[in-house]
Amino acid sequence: MPGTCNDMKQKTPIPGWYLLKLLLEVLMFCIFSFIYYLLHEWLEELRIIGPVIAALLKFMIFFFGASFVVRLLSMVYRRSRHLPYHKKDNVTIGLSNLTYLIMFGYAVLSIFSLMGMPPARMFTSLSIVAAAIAILSKDFIADVISGMIISFSSEISIDDYVKFGEHRGKIIDINISKVALLNEDDDIIFIPNNKFFSSEIINYTKKHIKKTSIEFEVPTTRLKSIEAIENQLIQSLEPHHELIEPDSWNLRVIHIRKDYVVLKFQYSLVRFDRELERKIKREAIRKVVKYLASAEAEKLKE
Repeated sequence: MPGTCNDMKQKTPIPGWYLLKLLLEVLMFCIFSFIYYLLHEWLEELRIIGPVIAALLKFMIFFFGASFVVRLLSMVYRRSRHLPYHKKDNVTIGLSNLTYLIMFGYAVLSIFSLMGMPPARMFTSLSIVAAAIAILSKDFIADVISGMIISFSSEISIDDYVKFGEHRGKIIDINISKVALLNEDDDIIFIPNNKFFSSEIINYTKKHIKKTSIEFEVPTTRLKSIEAIENQLIQSLEPHHELIEPDSWNLRVIHIRKDYVVLKFQYSLVRFDRELERKIKREAIRKVVKYLASAEAEKLKE
């Protein structure tokens, strides 16, 4: 029976819309190739508009040909990795970003070709232009290069839960210039690739970090004892004890100030689960608020 399940998984059908796009790309490639084959000699005789039309036809042939090859490679990769067609990973994103760069490079070469520049002069001009562009838009170029490295990296992937600076969340997209991060408040944060690449990142998914920390402040006037708070927090987690490592909870004193004490409550989950972590953490925080409210009520009675 396990073998049967594996066979079914390997034979996941290709979506109809994906096959339709493949067929359209092949069809458009053949149509533009045929048109260019029929008209290229006639277009060479036209002085101005002929080279422009020929260049456009060549670009469309290249565009649909490259798009078909990339889509075919993506299909083979998805089939080997059993990756659903509605999901993306680093390789599929990297292929898309690489396609955009190749298209842009071919378009630039086509423009220079239309200007009648010989290859040697064209590459010399490209070097000068590239140097000027690099000076004027070095941040964008750095983002593009960093994005390509991140895309093909195995350290960061789509759906990884990471911490970047003060932000924690799930990576939902890695495009050519930015990383999209869905934080704990369900806000989407766009981070430049170069900044993301050069910063310290904690990847909770890759490293299987299962420890959860809750940091809070307690006014000294409401603090009965550290043990009392710890016991109440442990009791709040009692419905989830089978999901928490035994004896992993710990309440630590981080800072002692004149008017308040900073505490950190920590525990480790049996397995990393973002939704489960949020649920347990929410219940623990509510317990802290309830404790502070009850302490305040007792103080008023006195």
